[in-house]
Amino acid sequence: MFVARRTNYFTESVIREMTRIIGLHGGVNLAQGFPDFPTPGVIKEAAVDAILSDMNQYSITWGAPRLRQAIANKVKWFPGLDIDPDHHLTITCGATEAITSTLMAILNPGDELIIFEPYYENYGPAAILADARPVMVPLHPPDFSFDPQELERSFSPKTRAIIINTPGNPTGKVFTLDELRFIANICQERDIIVVTDEVYEHMTYDGFKHISMATLPGMFDRTITCNSMSKTYCATGWRVGYVIANQTITKAIRKIHDFTTLGAPAPLQEGAVAAFNLPAEYYDQLAKEYLTRRNSFLYYLERAELPYTKPKGAYYVLVDISRFGFERSMDAAIWMIKEIGVAGVPGSSFFQNPRNGEHLIRFHFSKSQKLLDEAGERLFRLRSK
Repeated sequence: MFVARRTNYFTESVIREMTRIIGLHGGVNLAQGFPDFPTPGVIKEAAVDAILSDMNQYSITWGAPRLRQAIANKVKWFPGLDIDPDHHLTITCGATEAITSTLMAILNPGDELIIFEPYYENYGPAAILADARPVMVPLHPPDFSFDPQELERSFSPKTRAIIINTPGNPTGKVFTLDELRFIANICQERDIIVVTDEVYEHMTYDGFKHISMATLPGMFDRTITCNSMSKTYCATGWRVGYVIANQTITKAIRKIHDFTTLGAPAPLQEGAVAAFNLPAEYYDQLAKEYLTRRNSFLYYLERAELPYTKPKGAYYVLVDISRFGFERSMDAAIWMIKEIGVAGVPGSSFFQNPRNGEHLIRFHFSKSQKLLDEAGERLFRLRSK
């Protein structure tokens, strides 16, 4: 009676709920995707220096000039975007706010947003908060490719935008150049906006490389690129993200951003300046370390006889739990926490129709080798079950 109807169409985050549950029982949290290793010292020192120098008041709403310039410099060499930091860039409170503010800025009531599924759980609720309707297009395992005909059929006169997460959560999919070109052609023909979530851009494996949709010919003006410092710099709690878009769209996003979060934390933006000024070698080493973690964790899954789809990017892996006989993946995830002390995310939370994911659980491998080893030994106990 006293709550808005939109709150009936989605739940609280299942991912964050699994973190709360593992906290009650103890064990290894491979559910919520945050690392247990430290943020680089130079980044922390820059933030501390900012606090100690009394940089504790509001920053410019759309972001500190030094940070916007640092991001503009960084994205010019990777992924290859030449942007104006004053007119194409907005600093947000993480990529989550970047995406939500973006959708609220471009979608009207009744518009449709195409989402590839399985999908990161925030996308559906963000569309609903913008009074739009999410339309799902399946990604087909084992490589999580889309059927071009299925994608084309998903477009309607009400379609306003499509969201692409590459490298992807929870699939580990990295969209290929041919796939991006196919989507770009449709969007240009139909006058559709592309929203991208590229927070795992530096985590790709097996020869796969991240390509930003906005770098394709004719796509900058119709692409909105969302990203953050959270994953790349091990600072998920800092909540510093950003949006890149053309000047007209940027103005609209800044209006939403201004009246929702006002601005990202000022001293942490100074730390982010140091992050985006890191040399290219930092990102090369990051990719190597994550490849090692991925291979180590996949070894443990094989040892535990848990079927999985091999991720090409990001730091998640979907595991088939059919053999345990649970009708609901949530029940399986809770059982796993209580039985062996490892938390994953129920696969049902990544699908509009939960039944499509009840045979899956998602783990992440953004942990120190010590914790991955512990998780692997615990998962081995499932071999006999």
